[in-house]
Amino acid sequence: MQLSDILIPSHVLPDVRVADRSALLRELSRTAGATLGIPAEAIASALVKREALGSTGMGGGMAIPHARLAGLTKPFGLLARLDQGIDFDAVDGEPVDIVFLLLLPEASDADINALACVARKLRDTQVLAAVRRAKDARGIFAQITAEAA
Repeated sequence: MQLSDILIPSHVLPDVRVADRSALLRELSRTAGATLGIPAEAIASALVKREALGSTGMGGGMAIPHARLAGLTKPFGLLARLDQGIDFDAVDGEPVDIVFLLLLPEASDADINALACVARKLRDTQVLAAVRRAKDARGIFAQITAEAA
């Protein structure tokens, strides 16, 4: 699986302004819900329940909030680059400024590969630096979906 299987250019959100994790999850839920035709409240609720199990702040300034949802047939991703880092209760205690929202079909174990794919890409410090330097959504998408040489 490749990130381009999960993420499309129009699902990259540069310079998102939010005050905190709760506001971010609501904003991402609204965007995802409008695209998927799923109520934003259902998405936000699933994300909050997952975050209650433990923060999805992975360290290095990035987080991968994720949840399983009924009605999805394939993984769905949104990538947000925040204009300022926010507290996400990340494992390293650092603010988060790169967030990949991943929504997965409810009943498929195969889609765990999507989470591994996203985590692998975002743990690459060179990729994160390139995403932070990119000028716009198109540039962010190009950096995040580029294959290693």
